[in-house]
Amino acid sequence: MILMDHIVREGHPALRKRAEEVKFPLSSDDRELSKDLLEYVIGSQIPEISDEFGLRPGIGLAAPQLNKSKRIFALHITGTNQETISFVAINPKIVSHSVEKTYLASGEGCLSVDRDVEGYVPRYARITIKAFDMEGQEYKKRLKGLAAIAFQHELDHLNGVMFFDHIDKKMPFKEIPGATPFERD
Repeated sequence: MILMDHIVREGHPALRKRAEEVKFPLSSDDRELSKDLLEYVIGSQIPEISDEFGLRPGIGLAAPQLNKSKRIFALHITGTNQETISFVAINPKIVSHSVEKTYLASGEGCLSVDRDVEGYVPRYARITIKAFDMEGQEYKKRLKGLAAIAFQHELDHLNGVMFFDHIDKKMPFKEIPGATPFERD
């Protein structure tokens, strides 16, 4: 089980490296890593589990955050207006995106960042993605809203980019042209 102590923090070199493509069939280590990432994001959102193990709730977690240079991440998002979105993405890519931008009105956070970073992080409002599951099957999904924002956040981790790299340093709350703020439920 992944605990907070296993998650590397801001300043760790693994967070600034481009992660390596994963080969199929998955090694037992890569399969275990995939399951552990998903288990963390699911468990961290269940108060009894997060309290018992001291987990910070998160909706996404990427392999580089565990000091593993692998192009793998997991997302688990539940919303009142939408179905649960829960999956592991291996070697993920964005294949198309909207012109329209969005951003989390409350700002983004990260399990690898132990401080509040204020400011708007511009993201595409809608994306179409391709990735592989643990069986090596390619899948395609259309994501919007929080799922699209979280996917882009985690994909950035695989490319050595932190969310705050996208925030305007001089004017963190500067209006983003063509963007609609996204409010979490």
